[in-house]
Amino acid sequence: MAEEQKPAGEQTQEAEPKQEEGTLTRAERRKKKKEEKREAVKAKRLARNAHARLFKVNKKGQHMCGFMNFLRILFYPIHYICYPFRLHGAKKVGQGACIFFGNHYTIFDVFYPAHTTWEGIHYLTKQSVLEAPVLNWWGMLIGAIGAKRDGSDVRTLMESLKVLKAGDKLSLFPEGTRNKSDGDEFLPFHGGAALLAIKTKSPIVPFVICNKPRPFHMTHVVFGEPVYLTEYYDRKLTSADYDEADEKLRNLLYDLRAEFRASREKGKK
Repeated sequence: MAEEQKPAGEQTQEAEPKQEEGTLTRAERRKKKKEEKREAVKAKRLARNAHARLFKVNKKGQHMCGFMNFLRILFYPIHYICYPFRLHGAKKVGQGACIFFGNHYTIFDVFYPAHTTWEGIHYLTKQSVLEAPVLNWWGMLIGAIGAKRDGSDVRTLMESLKVLKAGDKLSLFPEGTRNKSDGDEFLPFHGGAALLAIKTKSPIVPFVICNKPRPFHMTHVVFGEPVYLTEYYDRKLTSADYDEADEKLRNLLYDLRAEFRASREKGKK
């Protein structure tokens, strides 16, 4: 039995994609190849940072990152000269796993936790940073962990839990991006810090940048006592419990800043 002839309109519709693909100009084909190459390079960079690099433990039990120590020595004087700072309570930071938790104004804020210890620190950063050519390489060497803005990346959570359970330090900015406002209010906080601290029973090291960093003006950064969320340990928690714990941490930053400012005002009298 002869095959049923398809209507001419359907034959034309099926042929159109092939015809369209074959009629690409040389410039369009070149552009398409560049886009494909760019996507392949991007995928390669993401694969390189798919798993955070754990730090080596020395004889003293310290989790060390040689490349990060090199950056500390290189950039400390540059940072201090361009953006002078004073760290209050930096000696409260102990050895081993902890979560640095603070507000965020400038790209230089990542140095404040780094100046409190010689141990390595895994920074939680935007996924797009680890897709950039040079920053991707740096991120791999310091064990940075990429995170999506909407917080939907399960891999981010798993990698963060892994480094904390291994005894490494983690630093995150719950605001998620730099606060460019001139007021005292923090940006809305993203959750997650409390969950990580509770799941791994790691201490939270709160720090607050008390005034917006400006070139050649002193910035005061206050570090609080390590906080253990023991009241939430070994319990079946709901999302409301985690929200409550995150809110406590947020209020802690406000309290640290208020106490510091009050003590400075008292000192002036």
